[in-house]
Amino acid sequence: MNAQKPLAGIRILDLTRLLPGPACARMLAEMGADVIKIEPPEGDYAQRLGLPADAPPTQVAPLYTLVNRGKQIERIDLKTPEGREALLKHVAQADALIEGFRPGVMKKLGLDFEALSAVNPRLVFCAITGYGSNSIWSHRAGHDINYLAMSGVLDQMGERGRPPSISNWQIADLAGGALAAAMRICAALVGAKTTGHGAFVDVSMTHEVASLNIIAEHGLELGAAKPRGEDWLTGGWPCYGVYATADQRFLAVGALEAKFWNLLCDALGKAHLKPLGWSEGVVGLRVRKELADHFLSKPLAEWINFFEPIDCCVAPVLNLAEAKLHALFT
Repeated sequence: MNAQKPLAGIRILDLTRLLPGPACARMLAEMGADVIKIEPPEGDYAQRLGLPADAPPTQVAPLYTLVNRGKQIERIDLKTPEGREALLKHVAQADALIEGFRPGVMKKLGLDFEALSAVNPRLVFCAITGYGSNSIWSHRAGHDINYLAMSGVLDQMGERGRPPSISNWQIADLAGGALAAAMRICAALVGAKTTGHGAFVDVSMTHEVASLNIIAEHGLELGAAKPRGEDWLTGGWPCYGVYATADQRFLAVGALEAKFWNLLCDALGKAHLKPLGWSEGVVGLRVRKELADHFLSKPLAEWINFFEPIDCCVAPVLNLAEAKLHALFT
């Protein structure tokens, strides 16, 4: 336990599997909480997720290792009286519990918020669900792609005139699930410390990620959300986008403010484009094409050197291996 970390002395029970809940609990562990991960007797099936069929029985999937580091693992059969009693002993000493079962499962086990609050009135009980504990879709199964689809986020992802793109960054699971849950748990822990009473924290990944769909929502408030690939930051403005280089690598240009766009235009010898960085429609497409053609004149390495002394919000698009080796992360 690290006394310098903000959650030192806080005990979290993690009953979750796969990605959102375990990632949330890992975040809390990284902030100093003592996390006990409760798994069924056979273990968490995420231990084998993504491994080849012929992988040795002792091999553990990297995903499981990544999201469960820093936790104490304990196996308990919650379907048995002995298992439930073991969990209740943990609950009596815990500050928070996280579960990711379908709504109603914890109640069926006799371990819902009301039952656990009787054992520990200051317990923060967080349920991470796909569609909320009490919505019309509460009992439907789903994954990240489904929550993004129902929230209106997936429809916004991708290029103009093409089908929606699926990100390899699980936005609903991690932003709508793990991050939102960690934030709400921390807030509820503050409340419990102040009042002595815990809380039921209902985190719906679909509703949480929908609340983060801010730019598209802004467009809707103005009359209509723009089609995929045509909003300000998804292809509408030339000053913000991804441009290919001569070696078919890419540069990420984020020169939103006038000072950065003007600096970029001067560096590229294109002062005539200064008033046009935020153009849309036909003009915006023309400006974007002129930039695109120019960036195709050099390979990525040369552009990296070119922009090194120029602070205008341009960065190379690194692959994961390159990112992990970059000095920024070392």
